[in-house]
Amino acid sequence: MNSRSSQSRLRSVATTLAVALTLVLAAAAGCDSRREPDLPSVQEKMRETHIYGQSKLRIGVATNEPLMGDLRNGQHVGFDVEIARYVAASLGYEGDQRLEFVSVATEDRIPSLQGGTVDLVVSSFSMTEDRKKLVSFAGPYFVTTQEVMVPVRLKDKIRTIEDLRDPAYKVCTSGGSTTEAELEKHQVRTFVVKDVGDCVDGIRKGRYDAVSSDESILAGFLASYPKEFEIVDMPFGTSELLGIGVPIGDPALRDLVAFFLQKSYEQGRDGDASPWQTAYNRTLGPWLKAEKRQPQPLEVPKLVDFDDKAPAK
Repeated sequence: MNSRSSQSRLRSVATTLAVALTLVLAAAAGCDSRREPDLPSVQEKMRETHIYGQSKLRIGVATNEPLMGDLRNGQHVGFDVEIARYVAASLGYEGDQRLEFVSVATEDRIPSLQGGTVDLVVSSFSMTEDRKKLVSFAGPYFVTTQEVMVPVRLKDKIRTIEDLRDPAYKVCTSGGSTTEAELEKHQVRTFVVKDVGDCVDGIRKGRYDAVSSDESILAGFLASYPKEFEIVDMPFGTSELLGIGVPIGDPALRDLVAFFLQKSYEQGRDGDASPWQTAYNRTLGPWLKAEKRQPQPLEVPKLVDFDDKAPAK
């Protein structure tokens, strides 16, 4: 009796221990399932992009928008160009030998992304809902408004939207731009050309009387011809959010560009000299009246950066 009772007690204890162990393991598994999943790294995200393994990064830029994107003595210069260089270097394409700048007109920005001519577009590219159906955007990296620039001889005659509607004045803008649509909405008859530079050249030759575009673009031409033009304080549209255009089929590349724009934004908020602020101060800053700061990018993914997983020394 005592032997059988002892064996029974041992079986009971063993069963209890087994059940307890099972519950502990189940609880541990439950805790593991509630843990945050590991974040993807920049390197992992890069391997998902269409640029992975490319020797050069192709970026579409303007080449006749002073202060924003210009070709001067064979060198690409301007605010957009500096932002493009920062993003390229962050993606691992540092130095002009790893970069190929491709000249794109306003109306060619979307087709160049869709056709694979470029990998990114950094060229005063306003983020609109209609465009988001065709390409992706990372940003915004700049906020601007639509303005009007007139020759000095007309600075007292063209001051309002009503003045622009006067058929006596020929108003010029670039095709495929948000300004073209905004002017049409305000019943302003326009002469549409390929680039804003064509409008400015036409005004100087007497073909047009006013040009409308983003404030940032007009500031560049004002800097080129400070005695010939004046920007009229006539904002007639909503604020324009400029973003970096990315092929719609490459969400990984969009995420990476947004991530690196966010890094610059956080640097600026910490009081450091961010890449964005440096670019702005060297280009647009002296010519825009209002002080500007980098806007916070939208839809920024959480990623582990290059150095975040490096062992501490």
